[in-house]
Amino acid sequence: MSSCRARSAVALATATAAVTAGAGLGASPALADDVTVHRYVALGDSYASGAGVPNIVDQTCSRSDRNYPSVAGAALRPGAQKDVTCGGATTKDLNSAQFPSVTPQLDALSKDTDLVTLTIGGNDIGFGDIIVRCVSLGLLNPLGSPCKKSYTWTGKDELAATIENTAPKISRAIADIRGRAPHAKVLITGYPAILPDDGSNCPSVVSIAKGDAPWLRDTHKHLNTMIAKQAAEHGAVYVDTYSKSVGHDVCKPVGTRWIEPLITNAAAPFHPNAAGEKAMADAVLAATR
Repeated sequence: MSSCRARSAVALATATAAVTAGAGLGASPALADDVTVHRYVALGDSYASGAGVPNIVDQTCSRSDRNYPSVAGAALRPGAQKDVTCGGATTKDLNSAQFPSVTPQLDALSKDTDLVTLTIGGNDIGFGDIIVRCVSLGLLNPLGSPCKKSYTWTGKDELAATIENTAPKISRAIADIRGRAPHAKVLITGYPAILPDDGSNCPSVVSIAKGDAPWLRDTHKHLNTMIAKQAAEHGAVYVDTYSKSVGHDVCKPVGTRWIEPLITNAAAPFHPNAAGEKAMADAVLAATR
């Protein structure tokens, strides 16, 4: 997920609130000696590109050399690997140029591609706008649920509807991947936990209101459930990156958290740090077996 395009996401979110920084990198993943991959292509948004995680090797797409495709690729040692993940990407950017210098991501696929990873959907539901709105409103009403009310004032949950409206886009994305890489194993990741799974908040770290935290958690789970359903219905493999990330959310201290707060130099705000990217890589590697 990213906000607007990855670089503007950092500036936009940072202008909203405050605190702390840092993250660690865990041990290297075990080598996947029992898996043979000839051509691996990584597709997706900033959660796949490793937005803001040092070292950034592609500024336009905020792509890190420690993103989960890089970590997984180092373990799999494919004959060839192409990483076209890009911060800010939506499902539209799979088939169209996201920036003048960035070609459609699906152009990286070919008939001999045998492994594809994809992380997409967060920007289709407006991840960056959600974060900015909820953090801003939380400053004004920290004990209430102002963000939830802003998305449900009509009596209908606007975000829930947007998630369901995104389902056909995920379906088309899988079909388009199949059309370009008919023999590939397609792995589609969910998104790791951003807020505590118990529905609590941490106002000293980020100004998400007390009543908004459980609703945002449930919205996050709804998104992952939708992605998993589309994967199951269209012959792809869903990679659960949420379960093992519980307890490593943005509210946890440096060294424990896998998701960074608003002020940080370890990743883009509300994005996985290097340890979070490694955890995503571990989940992907497990799914390749």
